[in-house]
Amino acid sequence: MKLRILFVHQNMPAQYRHLAPALAAAGHEVMFVTQRTGVSIPGVRTVTYPRPRAADEKTHHYVRLYENSVRAGQEVARVMLDLQRQALTPDVIVAHPGWGEVLFAKDIFPDIPLLNYCEFYYSGRGADIGFSQDEPTTLDAMLRARARTAHLLLSLQWCDAGVSPTHWQKSRHPYPLREKIEVIFDGIDTAAVRPDPDARFELPGGRVLTGEDEVLTYVARNLEPYRGFPSFIRALPRILEARPNATVVVVGGDEASYGKGAPDGKNWREHMLDEVPLDLSRVHFTGKLPYNRYLSLLQVSSLHIYLTVPFVLSWSCLEAMSAGCLMLGSATPPVEEVIAHGENGWLCDFNDPADIADKAVAMLADRASLQHLRQRARETVLERYELKDCLARQKAKVLAMAS
Repeated sequence: MKLRILFVHQNMPAQYRHLAPALAAAGHEVMFVTQRTGVSIPGVRTVTYPRPRAADEKTHHYVRLYENSVRAGQEVARVMLDLQRQALTPDVIVAHPGWGEVLFAKDIFPDIPLLNYCEFYYSGRGADIGFSQDEPTTLDAMLRARARTAHLLLSLQWCDAGVSPTHWQKSRHPYPLREKIEVIFDGIDTAAVRPDPDARFELPGGRVLTGEDEVLTYVARNLEPYRGFPSFIRALPRILEARPNATVVVVGGDEASYGKGAPDGKNWREHMLDEVPLDLSRVHFTGKLPYNRYLSLLQVSSLHIYLTVPFVLSWSCLEAMSAGCLMLGSATPPVEEVIAHGENGWLCDFNDPADIADKAVAMLADRASLQHLRQRARETVLERYELKDCLARQKAKVLAMAS
């Protein structure tokens, strides 16, 4: 049976980069409502809406996100009303509620099943707030975190079902509403993200790294405390001294994806290099990389360090594992769900640069005897996070809701 499936995400395709085209390829009519322009998916009709006016400084800072969410919800409601007038009522709606876009979906289409992507539920305690020593807890931050759940709670109340990528991320949502949520990861394309002993990575100066070199890697969308960047930089002097042949490659932008900017008005890379001067002939900051170069870097890595506060698990962690990296991860809940110390990697203290350094040095020194951890890291992804398996479950979930 051919279905009409409506996706909603302000930054298309995001988490639906595999699911939306797969459903279109299966013969279903797929539409995508988004703010983003200039992006297309084969077989998918795109409907854009204008970026709403943001809440101004007169709005209390606890409720600015909610005001922005209501405005986004209104814009998407207008799109849905237009679809309704065109007799384009969907059979199922698949959406990320994080920006409020589907706050009013059930008011426009009360009988249409709504599947939400339940990525993260804010909390003043027990998760990201105050975990990093570089972003200490304040009462203001705790109260603001509680207020930031308003649109998420409404969205969770009115959706028919939800999907979370990890068990820990599901567990952050309030009971009993979390019982609506099923854990299905986005999926890793293990055929594309795989070990390659012949991989080469060229540094900005022209030097080429291979698997024969000693290469320490760190990757984040942006270099900031949420992903442990300060702890990583503070660990480097000890690592570089103990491993004189090591080359460090750091991938990530200078913006702030999460949390606050650096306290001196600089970006976190500049701020940390002021605090911890490093030999930049051995430590290379690449900025953001094209995907193929990023994969080549993972494939030549001798040791990959992944750090995060208790927050959303990055795709890069599982991609590094799929590429067969030797993994040193922070002993934080989202990481502990995928890395078991001594089984498929090692774990370290997020807030202790000395512990990070000591374990990195030990792993680099003994990496020949730790090859089994690389193999087991990839096997973990193949067993639990393989794209074709995750995608099959995602498709089944959508189709079951529409039937």
